[in-house]
Amino acid sequence: MRLLSWNVNGIRACIKKDFGSFFNEIDADIFCIQETKASSSQVDFDSPGYTQFWNSAEKKGYSGTLVFTKKEPINSIYGLGIEKHDNEGRVITLEFDNFFLVNVYTPNSKRDLSRLDYRENEWDIDFLTHVIELEKIKPVIFCGDLNVAHNEIDLRNPKANQRNAGFTIEERKGFDNIVSHGFTDTFRHFNKEGDNYTWWSYMGGARSRNVGWRIDYFCTSEILNSKLSNAKIHPEILGSDHCPVSIEIDI
Repeated sequence: MRLLSWNVNGIRACIKKDFGSFFNEIDADIFCIQETKASSSQVDFDSPGYTQFWNSAEKKGYSGTLVFTKKEPINSIYGLGIEKHDNEGRVITLEFDNFFLVNVYTPNSKRDLSRLDYRENEWDIDFLTHVIELEKIKPVIFCGDLNVAHNEIDLRNPKANQRNAGFTIEERKGFDNIVSHGFTDTFRHFNKEGDNYTWWSYMGGARSRNVGWRIDYFCTSEILNSKLSNAKIHPEILGSDHCPVSIEIDI
């Protein structure tokens, strides 16, 4: 199976930037999207052969997740089942025969770090609990924009960003907890090299100079490691300030 994840920074804008051509060409079995900034009623995108699952934020033009899947899931769950988290459309969980698929758009701590406490002490804990509970039933694959560069290798300028959102000690510890609970960062499972990023600022020609951050991930239950055949970043695909990431897995 080929699984793909992409923060499109607005699905309507991305569709106007040739999203459809990439969608058809990549031919993913499951295609996860974050930051739709729309509801299904606002988007006319034909996806024959796929079922669409939408979780939109209550606030218009904000956040939101979407999954296209060729294989019909056994069950679908929206959110974490916790009211304080679930009005922003950030999580979709689909249950399949052999695994759970979780599409997540992790909250940003904000430039002034005003949401860091919520991120560290509420969201990160509750999301990890969610996937751990799922894993008690069957293996888990989760993907999306996790809004953190885990290690210094995962961004171009680590020293200059020590206290910036996305690279604080608190956020990085949240990802440490994911790994320590037995989830595999699939890209690092195959690739230990630097200069591999998934997000670039629109400012200062950052993308053309590859001054970026790796904040988009596929993470899998450790038991699935032997079934992974690759994990890729697709920096050549434009249309958003993020690029897609993908895995291929025999499941």
